Amino acid sequence: MKQLTVPAREDVSPANQASFDALKNALGMVPNLYAYMAHSDNGLSKYLSFQGAKTSLSNKEKEAVNLVVSQVNGCIYCQSAHTFLGKMNGFSEDEILKIRSGHASLPRLDALVVLAKDITEQKGHASQPSLDAFFAVGYDQGNLVDLVLQISDKVAMNYLHNLTQVPVDFPLAMALNAVTA
Repeated sequence: MKQLTVPAREDVSPANQASFDALKNALGMVPNLYAYMAHSDNGLSKYLSFQGAKTSLSNKEKEAVNLVVSQVNGCIYCQSAHTFLGKMNGFSEDEILKIRSGHASLPRLDALVVLAKDITEQKGHASQPSLDAFFAVGYDQGNLVDLVLQISDKVAMNYLHNLTQVPVDFPLAMALNAVTA
């Protein structure tokens, strides 16, 4: 079986070294999953450009989507990273757990989370009620496009971690079944 490794800065291309430096400057670290992407000469910079593109979703909305999608896809790395980032964006631990379970306390955010979960579980399809609820709270068709793009961003990282199982370098997210048990 092929040994999958997380490369160090000195093991990657000069372009990826620059991305490592930017990540370290912004986050104080280079997360292992981002570092793994540097095995590709273009993957990391392409992903960072996509992730950093303008969107109609707020940082808090993006984190809510990231949390629920990562839960649906069973990605402990992204659950942990976005629990950490969700707290930085003002979510409490209880709200993070509620979002991961598929709901939110505020009606607008709840409609977003419910639709994101539905789209992810149904592989791009969603029920008419969850779509109607999304539009009923004031989201528009542009927001729908941005939601799908946010889901695709997170699915890519979820799948990458689920395949590689690189070590989680964030505080581990609490398992939902531990909370509900």
